[in-house]
This record gives sequence, structure tokens and C-alpha cells, in this order.
Amino acid sequence: MAPMDRLLAPMKGTETREIGGVQVDVSRCGAVRVKRMIYPAGFHWSTHLSAIIGSEFCMHSHVGFLAQGRMRVRFADGCVEEYEAPQIISIEPGHQGGVVGDEPAVVIEFDCEGDTVERVNLPPVHRAGGSCPKAKR
Repeated sequence: MAPMDRLLAPMKGTETREIGGVQVDVSRCGAVRVKRMIYPAGFHWSTHLSAIIGSEFCMHSHVGFLAQGRMRVRFADGCVEEYEAPQIISIEPGHQGGVVGDEPAVVIEFDCEGDTVERVNLPPVHRAGGSCPKAKR
């Protein structure tokens, strides 16, 4: 099996579910959930999850590792950040994201459910202000 095939292969010991076309595999490790999320090519928050979740923006933080693919994230303040595997990611609440390109994006994420922002000491919302070079002005 090729390395990328292994990254998408079924995993033992996880709870698997699908939401808005995103495959989510979850396992608990103490107080932390470890998740593998497979976002398909063409995925975008506004198209696939916004109506399901009932929010214009994702209000969760994401801390982990982009293992495959590319993603573009736009924050409520207009800042746009792009990520390309392999890359560590830290995304504050208040964002919309999507997959860039033809391959799925695979994110390995660590979360503390509703307490992630506090436990990993992230800002509660993205605050790039004028420092974001890609901000829409």
C-alpha cells in the first residue's frame, strides 16, 4: 500500500462518522480526542457544513497536522491563510475553510471538545488586524 493510501485507510479503534461529506475518525486519549478528518476535493464550509451546523463560520478551534493536501481558510476578520501539507495548523474559531486542488485534505487534529481554545491557549477569535497580508480591505 502506498503511503497516501495508508493515510486514507480504515483505522482500528476509532469511531467513524461522516458529516457534510467529511469523514471523521475519532479516538479518545485521556482528556484529548485525536481525530483524522478527511475533507474531499471540492469541500468548502459554506457549501457543505454551514447549513448543517447552523452557523456562517466554524466556531471551533483546530490544532493539529495537515498530513495531505491544501486548504484555504478565511476568517471573519477577512484574513485568508493557506496551508499545504506537511504543515502544523492552528486555526482559531470564526473561520470558513475549503480544500484547494484535486486531492483530499487530511487533517490529524487534537481537541478537548469545547475547552480546546482555553486548554491550548488560543485566542477565542482570529485577530490579525492590519497584519494579515491577504485581508480583504
